[in-house]
Amino acid sequence: AVLAGGFAPRRGLAQSLPSCVVTPQQTEGPFFTDVRLNRSDIRSDPADKSARDGVPLALSLRVSTAGSGGCTPLAGAVVDVWHCDAAGAYSDSDRSTAGKQFLRGHQVTGADGAVRFTTIYPGWYQGRAVHIHFKIRTAAGAGRTAEFTSQVYFDDAFTDQVFARAPYAARGPRSTRNRQDGIYRRDGAQLMLSVGPDGAGYTTTFNVAMQGV
Repeated sequence: AVLAGGFAPRRGLAQSLPSCVVTPQQTEGPFFTDVRLNRSDIRSDPADKSARDGVPLALSLRVSTAGSGGCTPLAGAVVDVWHCDAAGAYSDSDRSTAGKQFLRGHQVTGADGAVRFTTIYPGWYQGRAVHIHFKIRTAAGAGRTAEFTSQVYFDDAFTDQVFARAPYAARGPRSTRNRQDGIYRRDGAQLMLSVGPDGAGYTTTFNVAMQGV
């Protein structure tokens, strides 16, 4: 995690509680906007309430702080999530989506360190594997703010099954699989989601710990 204001960098950790496994931060990318949109269901655009079409995905992130005594749930952290829609488009990223806020939002972790989002399985766009961005911001003491940004990925074979469904199938085969993505190749294997069935869609939980917070 990188401390704001020029302080020394700290590491982010992905883990299965209580054992923590170090994983690197990944690029924020060009499409983050600090909309401060506190909501759990991020499928719709707040302006016109129109929801993006796609296979439902229940995404949970569990945030903890890692120390010599193990991992402790981190309460009060702001967790942003953003990703593209089934057609590969991000909100507020170009002229066609300017001012839109679909598939963006944040939650604040509770006592269990968890946040839960209702979204859709992301689509693909040229040059990138299928992924979801997340950013964690929390107080680090003495008025400082700790920040950790990364991405999570999906198994290619599983994505093939999802993309055989509407509306993804209409786009045809995607151009970039995990191993063809230069960002994924930088330790993306440590950022893989384990996805299970959930009604008509899917559910997944990813654990992240921050060191020195």
